[in-house]
Amino acid sequence: MRGLLQRVRRAAVVAGGAEVGAIQQGVLLLVGIAPADTVASADTLLDRVLRYRLFPDAQGRMNLSLADIGGGLLIVSQFTLMADTRKGLRPSFTPAAPPELAERLYNHFVARAQERHAPVACGVFGADMQVALVNDGPVTLLLEV
Repeated sequence: MRGLLQRVRRAAVVAGGAEVGAIQQGVLLLVGIAPADTVASADTLLDRVLRYRLFPDAQGRMNLSLADIGGGLLIVSQFTLMADTRKGLRPSFTPAAPPELAERLYNHFVARAQERHAPVACGVFGADMQVALVNDGPVTLLLEV
């Protein structure tokens, strides 16, 4: 499972012409799911996302987590994060989980995030979405579990 974290001043996601999720300061998390991923993988990634220190403290060092600052978490499923780009000029999505498994794990991830943190917003699994964000830093990190 891969999570691409982007520290943002604000972010929003639109699906079907309507805004379905938005946050102010916090993290935009793009999630990619592999066939071997499990509920345990999802829980581990969520724990890391909530506790990963990517916000500045009073001295300007990245020493505070999303949980520490009470920032928003916007979760968007993105199977293209799992693409194999090592050969050719077209990505292979074979490393991505089948939609049924990916949707189940994505929904679990979102539900657990909502239990453990607030505010949490999310995109619509499998939908064509437009994501708007204002990067902060920019700080963008790839977590893999």
